Amino acid sequence: MTSVLDPSLPVRVQMERLVRQKQLEITKGMESLDESSFHTDEWLRGESGGGGRSMVLQEGKTFEKAGVNISVVHGVLPPQAIEKMKADHKNIKTDAGGSVKFFACGLSLVIHPWNPHAPTTHLNYRYFEITNSDGSPQTWWFGGGADLTPAYIYDEDCVQFHQKHKDALDQYKPDLYPRFKKWCDKYFFIPHRNETRGIGGIFFDDFDELPAQKCLEMIEACFNAFLPAYLPLVERRKDTPYTDQQKQWQQVRRGRYVEFNLVYDRGTKFGLQTPGSRIESILMSLPMTASWLYDHKAPGPEEQRLLDVVKTPVDWIEL
Repeated sequence: MTSVLDPSLPVRVQMERLVRQKQLEITKGMESLDESSFHTDEWLRGESGGGGRSMVLQEGKTFEKAGVNISVVHGVLPPQAIEKMKADHKNIKTDAGGSVKFFACGLSLVIHPWNPHAPTTHLNYRYFEITNSDGSPQTWWFGGGADLTPAYIYDEDCVQFHQKHKDALDQYKPDLYPRFKKWCDKYFFIPHRNETRGIGGIFFDDFDELPAQKCLEMIEACFNAFLPAYLPLVERRKDTPYTDQQKQWQQVRRGRYVEFNLVYDRGTKFGLQTPGSRIESILMSLPMTASWLYDHKAPGPEEQRLLDVVKTPVDWIEL
């Protein structure tokens, strides 16, 4: 796999190249398990604020819905947005009007297979930069991660997903995977259900503790881990026979997914509150179908195993 990173170029240019490359690689990988193709939709954020490309596959053979979106946007952050950021970035310097220019670039995907034995997955990697008046970086950080949300637990699938991401992070610092794994379990938590959204993975935000180029290389390594971590799981499970009861359980668990994304996910809330945002792309993460059954209980031991795991997160691999 050829890298598009070039240290002679600004980080923002390299990151844009990276997300454009990974969007094509990931959608091609998804299409290898389906008989349908992704529909491509280009969009603009105003006249000069950048834009993005949404690639969505719906009602395919393997995937009920899969979206892989990139955005490359820029503009001016208002004072109220800057005040929120200063909680983690106290050194932000504003202009006379209290505003700053910004650049943001990232890729976000959510994949919902038809088969209840094949897990849903989510991935997001992003770069945010606040610039000086001359266009040079003032403050920057990376964020993102990847996580798995099965309706049925297969231990080997959970181990494989976590191990691939640990291997990617271990190249940079040995403490990254343990930290990011715990962060993921904490972030994807549904307080009103007292359970996590799925079986976790990795998650981090406001990351700048390595040099910018090393951070970018780490992001590329995590991107490269995704397809080997996820595609084999879908290939193993996509043709597994299932009952109506198992399909119903998948729909109920998707309801939990929707609850988290609409009530707690910071990215969703930020997007919906941002003027000029593209709502279709923001809500791409939601499944086509989901259920909320009144006072629904786990119908059997396999379903109860999932509930046990999401209420008490598991360390899937040895550290």
